[in-house]
Amino acid sequence: MTTRIRLLVLAFTGMTSLLPAQTIVAFGDSTTASRGETVVYSSILRDELLFDGKKIKVLNAGIGGNTTKTAKARFDKDVLEAKPEVVVIQFGINDSAVDVWAKVPATKPRVSLEDYRSNLTSMVQTLKQRGARAVLMTSNSMTWTPTLLKLYGKPPYLPDDADGMNVVLRDYVQAVREIAKAEDVGLVDVYEAFQEAVKKKKPGKGLCLDGMHPGDEGHRIVANLLVANLANADKRFARRPNRVWKQSGEVNTVSPFATDMTHDTLGPMTSPKTR
Repeated sequence: MTTRIRLLVLAFTGMTSLLPAQTIVAFGDSTTASRGETVVYSSILRDELLFDGKKIKVLNAGIGGNTTKTAKARFDKDVLEAKPEVVVIQFGINDSAVDVWAKVPATKPRVSLEDYRSNLTSMVQTLKQRGARAVLMTSNSMTWTPTLLKLYGKPPYLPDDADGMNVVLRDYVQAVREIAKAEDVGLVDVYEAFQEAVKKKKPGKGLCLDGMHPGDEGHRIVANLLVANLANADKRFARRPNRVWKQSGEVNTVSPFATDMTHDTLGPMTSPKTR
């Protein structure tokens, strides 16, 4: 081997060692999307997770207001084109939302439970066919706030029940668990973890500051669960040593004009179809 070729080989080896060892796509709605100064779980994974001792690439493909129906429409572009090794999928809050706040109040969820199951299953099976690992996450549970009571304090929701904001969501959460089992893919039960966290502390403080979207502490819970799930499935995943987590602050950045289920509407109340 000539000196020139040897140098080129060494240079190429050095360049490839700097490339991310794995690409992870975080695919979801506003509970996944970047949110002001909140330290979201995808950022924590990017900062703290290693694969085989090397850094990973984490793409946040969360969009506020998305359901599994709208997510399927962008699945190829936002997920498959990235050719990820791992895809974390979390939808449900918007799918299960019954827009009782609308001018003509809704009586059914935005996406039926049957269609929700079908949409999630389709995405999971596509990933499996392409050799990517799918990790399903249940949605976080929600707690009542004055804003949520004003918008959703009507049937089928139960305003007098501390857990009454989750009456419809629970069925969608169970569907995720069942799909994960049927398809033999990873499951991170965020809903259960948040329910347990609420029992141990005052609801809302850092967990879900607006009753719906995880704050810093909520995203820390999600990230810890994901790290454990990935490491359990593949021992090459491990937390980077000596990482110190810093909260972004006490307040989520939320639009003061927010009116819909995701708190992301920047104007008067509109149906999901017109946003």
